[in-house]
Amino acid sequence: MDAALTQRLDTLWRMESPALIARLARMLGGDIGRAEELAQDTWLAALERWPTQGVPDNPGAWLMTTARNRAIDVLRQHQRVAGQHAQWGSELEPQPLPLPDDSDALQDDIGDDLLRLMFVACHPVLSADARVALTLRLLGGLTTDEIARAFLQPEPTIAQRIVRAKRTLAARQVPFEVPRQAALPERLGSVLAVVYLIFNEGYAASSGDDWMRPALCEEALRLGRVLQQRLPAWPQVHGLLALMELQASRAAARVDAQGNPILLPEQDRTRWDHLQVARGQAALQHAVALGGADDGYVLQAAIAECHARVRHADDTDWARMATLYARLAQVQPSPVVELNRAVAVSRAEGAAAAWPLVEQLAGDPRLQDYAPLAAVQGDLLSQMDRHAEAADAFARAARLTPNARERALLQARAAGPQPR
Repeated sequence: MDAALTQRLDTLWRMESPALIARLARMLGGDIGRAEELAQDTWLAALERWPTQGVPDNPGAWLMTTARNRAIDVLRQHQRVAGQHAQWGSELEPQPLPLPDDSDALQDDIGDDLLRLMFVACHPVLSADARVALTLRLLGGLTTDEIARAFLQPEPTIAQRIVRAKRTLAARQVPFEVPRQAALPERLGSVLAVVYLIFNEGYAASSGDDWMRPALCEEALRLGRVLQQRLPAWPQVHGLLALMELQASRAAARVDAQGNPILLPEQDRTRWDHLQVARGQAALQHAVALGGADDGYVLQAAIAECHARVRHADDTDWARMATLYARLAQVQPSPVVELNRAVAVSRAEGAAAAWPLVEQLAGDPRLQDYAPLAAVQGDLLSQMDRHAEAADAFARAARLTPNARERALLQARAAGPQPR
């Protein structure tokens, strides 16, 4: 198989597999594991035929039809077994599953199935790590190896995590459905948290040699857009998408040609994706119009928009950002939010005004080994011309960060006096 065809088929699988698994899971009564197996079988059939017979004009339809037929065969076999058990009077008679009728198959909206799959993969019965891995596997079309490399985990660890997750869902009989209205806010919160975890790992990798992992950012954005289309009345959905669009718009300017980080004040803003900025601003306006101005994601998006609305870093409205961070700290109390508020205060009122806030946070045990705290201390000390202390703070931050690119940047800042 030539390289071009291999690349095309890989892309097709990544695009089509979530819809296949979602449709099959619905047909099979929510059996995620069996749905994934049938989707894989369907893909193997495609790999056997397409290299010699050619890729169909509509490969997605071919895959969906083939997968659906295989699912119907499984359901018919299940019903035959159920009938035999009934005839034999078995006490272990399984419940027969209804076959899908053609009209249902034709009228069903794939987007709804994808939404159901997302809520199942992000179910609270699973750990946060399991939700992330399962979401990337089922909805991102990533292989176990790709997920392992993205999070710098051994492949067997990720494989076991995914297997355990599917077993847990089956054992708890988690229904393949969007939660009822009363349960939707909490369950939606779990889904949004998983999407944002994926985005953050792509936007600022927690460890490894790369500052960013763009593929994870793109996957999170895709999932956010699906949620926006399927749940248009929820302001937090628009808020999260706005936040991700606005942050991702800076991607091209965040690293230099060698992959080294470029901090926000030094970024060339002409390299920001201003169409993506506009999409983020539109989503933010929609979230506020829906009454979500005090939602955590909406507030974070509003903070990001303060950067996006100006073409020069010196024009940033830091006073407004400090106010937004103060409100965010009330809505979502967190020492990390307070640290970010201190940074905004330092830019609005000067390092001396922010230093007491940072010193107070330095006593918080939750931030004892938090590299950004030491980096902020270094920044403020440098602005106050306390360069020796600043160098010590940057060196401590470098020791605490597991990301190689960030560590190199902090070590460079520790090496000498820093510009304001």
